[in-house]
Amino acid sequence: MKKLSKFVDTRIGFFTLLVVLFWFKTLFAYFTDFNLGASNIFQYIILIFNPLATTALIYSIAFYFKRARFFYPVIMGLDIANTLLLYLNVIYYREFTDFMTIATMTGYSKVNQGLSGSSLALTNFHDVFYWLDIVAILVLMLLRVIHFDRRAIGTQLAFAFTSMSLVLFGVNLSLAEMDRPQLLGRTFDRNYIVKYLGIDTFTGYDLVKSQHIHEMRQSATKSELDKVKKFTDKHYAKPDPQMYGIAKGRNVIIIHLESFQQFLVDKKINDQEVTPFLNSLYHSKDTYAFDNFFHQVGQGKTSDAENMLETSTFGLPQGSLFATLGSDNTFQAAPAILNQRAGYTSAVFHGNVASFWNRNNVYKNLGYQYFFDASYYDTSGDKATGYGLKDKLLFKDSVKYLQNLQQPFYAKFITVTNHFPYDLDDEDKDPNFQTTNTGDSNVDNYFVTAHYLDQSLAEFFNYLKKTGVYDHSIIMIYGDHYGISNSENPSLASVLGKNADNWTDFDNAQLQRVPLMFVIPNSGGHGYISHTYGGEVDVLPTLLHLLGISSKRYIQFGTDLFSKEHSQTVAFRNRDFVTPHFTSINGKIYNNRTGKEAKLTKKQQKQLERARELVNLELSLSDSLNEKNLLRFYHPKGFKAVNPADYNYSNGLKRAQRIEKKKGNKSTSIFSQHHDRSTVNDYSTDAPEQNHSSTDSNRIKITNPDANNK
Repeated sequence: MKKLSKFVDTRIGFFTLLVVLFWFKTLFAYFTDFNLGASNIFQYIILIFNPLATTALIYSIAFYFKRARFFYPVIMGLDIANTLLLYLNVIYYREFTDFMTIATMTGYSKVNQGLSGSSLALTNFHDVFYWLDIVAILVLMLLRVIHFDRRAIGTQLAFAFTSMSLVLFGVNLSLAEMDRPQLLGRTFDRNYIVKYLGIDTFTGYDLVKSQHIHEMRQSATKSELDKVKKFTDKHYAKPDPQMYGIAKGRNVIIIHLESFQQFLVDKKINDQEVTPFLNSLYHSKDTYAFDNFFHQVGQGKTSDAENMLETSTFGLPQGSLFATLGSDNTFQAAPAILNQRAGYTSAVFHGNVASFWNRNNVYKNLGYQYFFDASYYDTSGDKATGYGLKDKLLFKDSVKYLQNLQQPFYAKFITVTNHFPYDLDDEDKDPNFQTTNTGDSNVDNYFVTAHYLDQSLAEFFNYLKKTGVYDHSIIMIYGDHYGISNSENPSLASVLGKNADNWTDFDNAQLQRVPLMFVIPNSGGHGYISHTYGGEVDVLPTLLHLLGISSKRYIQFGTDLFSKEHSQTVAFRNRDFVTPHFTSINGKIYNNRTGKEAKLTKKQQKQLERARELVNLELSLSDSLNEKNLLRFYHPKGFKAVNPADYNYSNGLKRAQRIEKKKGNKSTSIFSQHHDRSTVNDYSTDAPEQNHSSTDSNRIKITNPDANNK
């Protein structure tokens, strides 16, 4: 024991102690909090070995500081910083089943509001293990149980430690390449880099890649757009003549269902429907629904879904496009297209702060004229959750703005109550609805918040029908991404009638279905549930064609879901994909009918190889388009580039009112159509918060009830 104590009192001994302790912490994270998918003894050996090299390399930097008063603070600072990086990845992984990229870190200020609440919910008791050693060492240093070694390490010896670390890393990389050739050259899954090379290497690799993207944007040329345009022209699917234009001239109302998965539709818990209202819409003759519609988001989650919805391009392979590139990217998005082609007014209603996911900047580049964020609502007291205004209040309190938009309008409502960690005040819960009892609170509460969301939609639809807006609108309802993460899906298995012990990656992939419904009242009553396979990138061309607006002139990676030429190969952001017959996950092909690994004929192999080539090509081209901002070089016929300076979200509808008064245009707003009568009282809600006193009477920024904008 004395020998060990004396060894720790040397600089080399102290270095060794920190490296070994961090090595143990990393392995603890690998086997406790991460699911890295090691499948054989060789992979487990690499997994155990990989933290050593980079940890030793980073900590060896301290040896170049010869004075003790520098060496010890530097090496402890490196240890604390490295532990923080590891722990942040642990927290992030619990929610997203993914690792933090540089884009995520640099965009954190854009998404941190609300994440603090989720982060608290994501902590576990065993998290103390990540910090206990640091606290203990600092205490022992303060008590002088661990002594400072005044003897400096020579430069040659310091370099020897660095060199030894690099050799270890070389061995690590060689072993990784033996098991996974071209690991860094053709990476499509961050899990692989962490599994083979560790968190630190992944972060360093990602930093280099992020810098590379910056340089690409600086050096991009117009000629690089040609390959993208050639692909989208060839990929274009002609609209179905029977569906083209059936919603022409109608208002478009987009309802964004937060974290809402397809399995909730028609689901019963304790003989009670979770979403009775959505179920009625799903089976309505006015509704065209899709039961094989998949989300395709990456790390950008909700913002990725919005990007695909508005632009028909994919999110980034790392981080959020909105948060990292959205402030200065060029878009040719739905709000601008509809305004320029058919005179639509556009607005977003979202009871969260405007800067969340950088929306206050990105929406201007998309061409949104109005953005009603949290500052336009009373979010005091229990009216809001960590992610914004509760859904019933969002719809109710948006009416005073919606009724003043000029028709036709393109209005998007972003709900938030059905967001992890699925907390809902007792007063908002339906006492007649009893949820599951799986033992996993996230799974059990998920059905409760989904039920609440369903009730809020029923109230909003009642308003639309009462005011006549319903009859002149197309209402699109879609789920943005999964709600229950892959790590919690086994807890969900019993609710879905499956065995958790037999849960596979195939099951995870099938749960990535989310709802997509187009409600088109008075359109002939020919609605149906389509089994066509599609994804979020297909929404924009589908919607444009329903409105009678051709999408052919624009660069869009999706295709019309109603078209006979629609591509049913659905790409996931990690380059996995699904088709009507097969699912490809991490290179393994599963038969959709059996859920087992497929035995393929030569013809099927060729078909799937073409599907894989399509997925790789469209994702690569979309990345090139967005990362290099190539749309700045493309000017489709009749499209005027969006100028974000034209929009000011801080003054509500006042500016539009002044413009229309000057023009002398006749108002087409709901307010005007109701003979200048407010429709606010036409809205009925049972939200208990409506009876609570408001502490903020200055949030509403509209003074004249009739603002004319077209």
